[in-house]
Amino acid sequence: IDFKGVNMVINYDLPTSAVEYIHRIGRTGRAGHRGKAVTFFTEDDKPLLRSIANVIQRAGCPVPDYIKHLPKLQSKEKKKLIKKPLTRESICTTPQCFLKKGKRKMKTTKENIKDKKKVQEDKSGSKL
Repeated sequence: IDFKGVNMVINYDLPTSAVEYIHRIGRTGRAGHRGKAVTFFTEDDKPLLRSIANVIQRAGCPVPDYIKHLPKLQSKEKKKLIKKPLTRESICTTPQCFLKKGKRKMKTTKENIKDKKKVQEDKSGSKL
């Protein structure tokens, strides 16, 4: 599939191989146009960084020295990571202040329901 006009790709998960990285970023900068790719990674992704950094460097882009000096990934580890990628915690883009307000509203709603039940029980005289 060719998407015209894609000028930026953002990888929220680090690709598990250099081939997958090339495939993902290949959606931008086609037919001589310029494009950018941004890839986020964590400490857990470090074993995968070096092979991707080599691809980036061969393309003529700058790569930080600390990434160049990371240890090479052994083939057994590489195959393992490709078959079963890292599991990650889910990300929430909702600001914490909104989440706290939502929890407060839920608490008050639950409290209101309990209060209504108590009032109904008091009126019926079954429980005090």
